[in-house]
Amino acid sequence: MKFVVKSAKTVEEALKEALDELEAKENEVEIEIIEEPSNGLFGLIGVKEAKIMVSFVNDPVEIADKFIQEVLKHMKIEGTNLIKKNGSTLNVEITDISSSDLGILIGKRGNTLDSIQYLLSLVINKDRDEYLRVIIDSEGYRPKREETLKRLAKKMAEKARIGRIPVKLEPMNPYERRIIHSTLQNFEGVNTYSEGEDPFRRVVIVSKQR
Repeated sequence: MKFVVKSAKTVEEALKEALDELEAKENEVEIEIIEEPSNGLFGLIGVKEAKIMVSFVNDPVEIADKFIQEVLKHMKIEGTNLIKKNGSTLNVEITDISSSDLGILIGKRGNTLDSIQYLLSLVINKDRDEYLRVIIDSEGYRPKREETLKRLAKKMAEKARIGRIPVKLEPMNPYERRIIHSTLQNFEGVNTYSEGEDPFRRVVIVSKQR
């Protein structure tokens, strides 16, 4: 369990320092007062600062590490987890993985990796007051996939614009659909919209001059 020990003039000041260091909310921690503050004699002799120990009882980094370890174990995949919380985002990087295992972990068009990411998000955000976005990547797959989607979007937009017929892309998750919409937002001569229900929801590209 992750914890810090802080001293300050008051318990409140010590708690604020601890929460800042842990990047946690007060309802996510346990607080143990080691020493109460004391003004001493005339505020000069025997002055004591408050000293507290603050423990992270709902640490998303610890929860994510255990979850991913269990998933890799059941998939018979060896890898290392690098997990970091940046504000409201939890980044999980799975490294030291063989090329054959990487293909299994990512799955067809990233479906397996997306499924693991979705399940981890459910686990992490259970009983949390503020939503924490979870992103799982391995060996730079997501940036490569994003570039592939951007190229696909522009190619299919040209097809829709020149042929003046709707072009329906393959079903994608919300994150990938946003990449398509964003890429074509200012693309001349076409509009985009999504149709269908998840997990079969897809982007449709249409010419403005049909």
